[in-house]
Amino acid sequence: MATLTSSYLVFSITVLVLITCFFFSITVSRAQDVGGDAGGRRELVPAMFVFGDSLIDNGNNNNLPSFAKANYFPYGIDFVAGPTGRFSNGYTIVDEIANLLGLPLTPAYSEAAGSQIFHGVNYASAAAGILDASGGNFVGRIPFNQQIRNFESTLNQIGMVLGASEAVAESIKRCILFIGFGSNDYLNNYMMPNYNTRNQYNAEQFADLLVQQYTQQLTRLYNLGGRRFAVAGVGAIHCVPSILAQSVNSKCSLEVDNLFSPFNNKVKSMINNLNQKLPDARFIYIDVYRMFVDLLRNPTPYGFSVINRGCCGIGRNSGQISCLPLQTPCANRDQYVFWDAFHPTAAVNIILARNAFSGNTNVVFPMNLQQLATIDL
Repeated sequence: MATLTSSYLVFSITVLVLITCFFFSITVSRAQDVGGDAGGRRELVPAMFVFGDSLIDNGNNNNLPSFAKANYFPYGIDFVAGPTGRFSNGYTIVDEIANLLGLPLTPAYSEAAGSQIFHGVNYASAAAGILDASGGNFVGRIPFNQQIRNFESTLNQIGMVLGASEAVAESIKRCILFIGFGSNDYLNNYMMPNYNTRNQYNAEQFADLLVQQYTQQLTRLYNLGGRRFAVAGVGAIHCVPSILAQSVNSKCSLEVDNLFSPFNNKVKSMINNLNQKLPDARFIYIDVYRMFVDLLRNPTPYGFSVINRGCCGIGRNSGQISCLPLQTPCANRDQYVFWDAFHPTAAVNIILARNAFSGNTNVVFPMNLQQLATIDL
């Protein structure tokens, strides 16, 4: 895979023009060098706002008192800016989606300033969950509820410039809101021995609890003006190197798979319910699980040859201890499905993003991201 770049062309236009473009959603061509094929591509939406966990965190945990950080080498070894806080060797899924939408790479909330916010902000935080308590073993993290409050802060900044809440709402409804949660509510809550959650809820009950909270949170984003939502399901957690390392035969865990399945199924139903309940809302579900399982079952057509261990890690399956500072990763990273004990490589992230962007209803429904970006509301 060719090295992807994320350098931005500095526009010689005033902030006022940027705001005007944002407000009226003018899709003008810009000669931006944001990597891949995006140079000169028309912007399909004015902005993308990102909420999630370590799969899409791009630096929000860097300055937190947290054990969940990736702002050190070899993370970012294939990213033009080096280690930024991305839990990947290069692109995350939302980096490639921004590229496909014709947008600059979305800045982390902790770093976004000035006119950057008019193309979107990334609020994702490693170890974050739907539940505020999830991820507590990592100490610092920004749960979904706080990410929503940070989004409100961004909207207030935009409102100070636009001067009217109606103007902000009109602008935000044209933007994509990308949301991906759930993994940490299981891996770093339900499955942890120091949490009492598993004694309180069985798998179905816990999934119900999560989806009830998730529904309320997504409705809050709708009430803040969001209308175009892309919700990513939980991937094949039962086959990550950390789980494989716990098996004598390095096999995927059916028990973990059965634990997560109710959540994904209920999120799909939630998407249908929200589309029916909320006027003018368009929610789509990205079936990351299905795409990931296909990669693991048929790796060769995608160019992968190593599916059962991380490119960077220690111990059995390179998954008992995740990627350490200054550790030497594998050389053939494009052939690995997993980068570390939990996260996919940039090569996988790009495939997932492209399927979400232009795939059929087998992997993203009721429409894909490209259709979501261009549909009239």
